Amino acid sequence: MIAEDGVTDYGFAKRKAARQLGAINADELPNNAEIEAEVRTYLAVFQDEEHLERQFALRVAALEVMRELEPFRPYLTGAVLEGTAGRYSEVEIDLFPESAKEVEIFFLNHDVAYEHREPRRNQPDGPEAILVFDWGDIPIRLRIYSPDLERLNRRGSHGARQMERARLSVVEALVNDSTPSITAGIQP
Repeated sequence: MIAEDGVTDYGFAKRKAARQLGAINADELPNNAEIEAEVRTYLAVFQDEEHLERQFALRVAALEVMRELEPFRPYLTGAVLEGTAGRYSEVEIDLFPESAKEVEIFFLNHDVAYEHREPRRNQPDGPEAILVFDWGDIPIRLRIYSPDLERLNRRGSHGARQMERARLSVVEALVNDSTPSITAGIQP
């Protein structure tokens, strides 16, 4: 479900798989790290070249968007950063502006068409706003947080694991480091 269908919520995927398999005991379910390891294996076996090319394209798009949004302190998160992005993955970027309205005004001034999505309200340190838009043909999801939360460690769903995030310089290094592996198999 995660690798093929683009499901990004590990908890949802676990519950759905458990229902399909008739598993009742939560102890029988794999943890998120085990799922991530299996997604990596699956992508390497079944989508190797496609996955590498897609991962590179998603990281380049992330880099371009982060450069545009640099005044709002962007961080790349999610599957694109972790290297588990599949066919239907979107680029996830967290922003920490002084105000969520600043980002929306920036988009309006630059004629960027976006949708405003309501964040879940039951998260104490959740985003103030979520904006989604396309960068070329690549879907982008911006989560906009209060600047006070930039210093806090973020947790995945149900506090299960710390969510990694990377600044612009780290994403630049990821793109530069992955360029040779993408082009290595291309013959002149």
